[in-house]
Amino acid sequence: MCIIFFKFDPRPVSKNAYRLILAANRDESYHRPSKLADFWENNSEILSGLDMEEGKAGGTWLGISTRGKLGALTNYLQPRQEPDARGRGELVSHFLTSDMDSLSYLKKVSTEGHLYNGFNLIAADLSTAKGDVVCYYGNRGEPEPIVLTPGEPALVSRQGRDCSYVGNTMCHLWPLHGQADLLPIGTYGLSNALLETPWKKLCFGKQLFTEAVERSESLPKDILVTQLLEVLNNEEATNTIILVDADGHVTFTERSMLDKDTSCWETNTYEFTLQKTGDPVFVCVQ
Repeated sequence: MCIIFFKFDPRPVSKNAYRLILAANRDESYHRPSKLADFWENNSEILSGLDMEEGKAGGTWLGISTRGKLGALTNYLQPRQEPDARGRGELVSHFLTSDMDSLSYLKKVSTEGHLYNGFNLIAADLSTAKGDVVCYYGNRGEPEPIVLTPGEPALVSRQGRDCSYVGNTMCHLWPLHGQADLLPIGTYGLSNALLETPWKKLCFGKQLFTEAVERSESLPKDILVTQLLEVLNNEEATNTIILVDADGHVTFTERSMLDKDTSCWETNTYEFTLQKTGDPVFVCVQ
């Protein structure tokens, strides 16, 4: 199962808080060729892994640019795949290289959604000057994309289940271990169904993710990354953590399985600051 958990707060009240915390698993067949995350050879502004499979080369499942564009994709679970459908990885790559804002881009994608097998797409503009905008579209859900906000999460379809608000938390009225699951607003989970569909693995992981996020302001960054990787700890091929702090400093950590060996992993970290117009970009690789 591919999973993405994220929380965003464009205007964190604390200097130690993060504008964005994202943790993602990529669950693909181990034989499917791909490149580890790196800045693109033909565009040094964009950082992502890349699909290398014939016919789908150049696509990606998760990436971010120094201009503050972020895209993330999960496949939608469906009984039959159309073999002639367009490669879904291009949806992220095209956004990262586009000059369109996130909502306009997803509106365009929504008119072409029938050309692809099922997918969920997160598109975000992380702008220090204009504020952060995070949008979602799934081509097996509502016809129009939605804008997600930290204060008022979108009430999307939950397969007949309802939700309500309790103080500063959002209460999902679907049970987790026999009780309602209270989670902070502005925190989202996405797997291989529509946004916030309460599959058991997603619910449990979102609870662990939220606990780690609640500790984030008091933790050194490397410890926070380690704890978020532990939330994702499984045998999926790739784990990715993205942190964006109040000053627009980005930390991108990828943990990837090597040679299809579940005991052999490689971890790489890239750090940079989101561009302001005319600013140079300085990148630190660990």
